[in-house]
Amino acid sequence: MTEKLSAAMAPAASRPAWTEETAETAGRGGKIVLQSLRQVYYIRNERKKLEEFVALEDFSLSIGEGEFVSIVGPSGCGKSTLLDILAGLAQPQSGEIHIDGKRVGGPALDRGFIMQGYALLPWRTVARNVAYGLEVKRVPRRRRAEICQKYIDLVGLGGFEDRYPNELSGGMRQRVAIARSLAYDPEVLLMDEPFAAVDAQTRETLQDELLRIWEKTRKTIVFVTHSIEEAVLLADRVVVMTSRPGRIKQVLKIDLPRPRTAAGMRVSADYSWINHRVWELLQNDDGPSGRAEAAPAGRSVADEIAPSTLL
Repeated sequence: MTEKLSAAMAPAASRPAWTEETAETAGRGGKIVLQSLRQVYYIRNERKKLEEFVALEDFSLSIGEGEFVSIVGPSGCGKSTLLDILAGLAQPQSGEIHIDGKRVGGPALDRGFIMQGYALLPWRTVARNVAYGLEVKRVPRRRRAEICQKYIDLVGLGGFEDRYPNELSGGMRQRVAIARSLAYDPEVLLMDEPFAAVDAQTRETLQDELLRIWEKTRKTIVFVTHSIEEAVLLADRVVVMTSRPGRIKQVLKIDLPRPRTAAGMRVSADYSWINHRVWELLQNDDGPSGRAEAAPAGRSVADEIAPSTLL
């Protein structure tokens, strides 16, 4: 009985829980190609003199079409700066971004940007908020109504078309923001901590909804989060950044089976193992004493607690 249980819980020998990539490997080819990005801000110090604040340094990454990539890192490491550059809202000091071979020079409708603050227009109903991008694209009114209804239904807001943002919960507002971004059919979705402002139960529901929507639409998604569990649950790859200046420390290809749900992943030994590996990278492998945790040569703490090791 015990042997059968252990065999069921242990990861299959032919399927590693993750694959680690170098920054160089992660930067080759793809739908989105970020090449040697560097971003600097100038701030006044105590002596009222300008000094450099380097937010990003030598950041290169390739993202495939239809791929879901999560980005995690310490506060202030440049995650949101990176999304601003991808959205075309900021220009890097050096380096380039290409989407489908075209250089990104500013905002465009090939990218949708979903932020944690919803950014809904309070004087517009749910339907009219969702329609906003279609109006900008000059889509005919009848066609707009059809598209809006499709995406309102997709995010589970059928029956709320005529409600205003102040009549909705935080989770419902975020669904409207997702529907609005999907409705005008962007090539890429950029998501900056979109579920940070909602309670834990709503967050889990929205994570499952996002996974379901992604399975249907296969949009290319770049998702910034502070939550390790969220990053691993959602992504095909997790990009772990260093503290400022933000660089790529490691890229982990997540080999957990899909479709996934938050509840299903909670009972997965592989999922817990990967979460610890990401945590370990963010902690720079330091233990409570500030020294590296002891482990046999060539093995990390995550290796030591792997299900295949423990069971």
